[in-house]
Amino acid sequence: MIPSILPTYNRAPLTFVKGEGAWLVEQDGRRFLDLGSGIAVNALGHAAPELVKVLTEQANKLWHVSNLYTVAEQKALADKLVEVSFADTVFFTNSGTEACELAVKMARKFHHAAGHPERVEILTFDGCFHGRSSAAIAASGTEKMVGGFGPLLPGFRHLTWGDMAQLEAEIAKPDVAAVLIEPIQGEGGIRVLPDDQLKAIRAACDAHGVLLIADEVQCGMGRTGKLFGFEWAGIEPDIAMSAKGIGGGFPLGAVLATEAAAAGMVAGTHGSTYGGNPLGCAIGKAVVDIVSDPAFLANVSRKGGLLRQKLEGLVAAHPEVFEGVRGQGLMLGLKCKLPAADVVKAGYDALVIGVPAADNVMRLLPPLNITEEEIAEAITRLDAAATAVEAAQ
Repeated sequence: MIPSILPTYNRAPLTFVKGEGAWLVEQDGRRFLDLGSGIAVNALGHAAPELVKVLTEQANKLWHVSNLYTVAEQKALADKLVEVSFADTVFFTNSGTEACELAVKMARKFHHAAGHPERVEILTFDGCFHGRSSAAIAASGTEKMVGGFGPLLPGFRHLTWGDMAQLEAEIAKPDVAAVLIEPIQGEGGIRVLPDDQLKAIRAACDAHGVLLIADEVQCGMGRTGKLFGFEWAGIEPDIAMSAKGIGGGFPLGAVLATEAAAAGMVAGTHGSTYGGNPLGCAIGKAVVDIVSDPAFLANVSRKGGLLRQKLEGLVAAHPEVFEGVRGQGLMLGLKCKLPAADVVKAGYDALVIGVPAADNVMRLLPPLNITEEEIAEAITRLDAAATAVEAAQ
């Protein structure tokens, strides 16, 4: 008999009933150190007091009115995002998948409005993950994502990650609308796109009149030590997708764009019932106020360096388990020699949570305000997990 919850997840046998900062409490009372943050969502940890205060205050005022009316909290968050980013305008969604849908629509509409309706193709890269809607899985193109869900939406061309010659050849074709890329692939295994390649992609887009869409859903909102991952390369996209950390645990997403890129998105071209609701935007504003502060971002970089240094020592201590460390800031990955799923499972036994990813990687995405003491404790628990995996061989 099918369970009441559609069985699309392979869930770990854990049921958490409370969260406190970087810690999760299981229903049996065990305390887990959370290095997953709900897959990079709980940017300020669980039940962050600043966010609880904002949520409580807003919940006592206004939850939802729809986008038929002006939403003051939405305007405040949009103004803040425009202030701290490349963007001139913002549309709010409920998730990263919805942000992907709009980003694709916006890019195609831009060219259509400019008199080039033939420009519809979106260039994407192997290992990418942009969500699970029909457009997002078509953007990925992998059998794991698309198997059984055909016919696929047309309009996506898949390139090899890091193959700049292939990119140069494809982007010159007259039907290309945009390049869609994650500055750091999350689901793809914490693969960091080198700064020179992101610069080259930006230059190629400019040369051929193609828009650049940055998927910042996982690597954005301060996770790398800058507000957005693309900032490390010193470039700006035309469109950026945000979600996960922007809501600090509340479902919220956004598409940020320049005025030029958004030129085709006039009244009636897109909409959302829940997107930009007062609750989500009030919390999002509090998150962005905190994580966009230069001192906060510098601290993320510092703690990311500390965690990476300690992880390098962990790799050296367990050469049969790990190959190395990859990533940036507090978006790090342990490349494993033994199955990463086994390491994640051993972590559960050691009361530490990591997140599996492709390329046999265990992702470590702790809250951005994790303490140095908690980082030290994380290494102790990861060391215990690695020792257990070794012993099981």
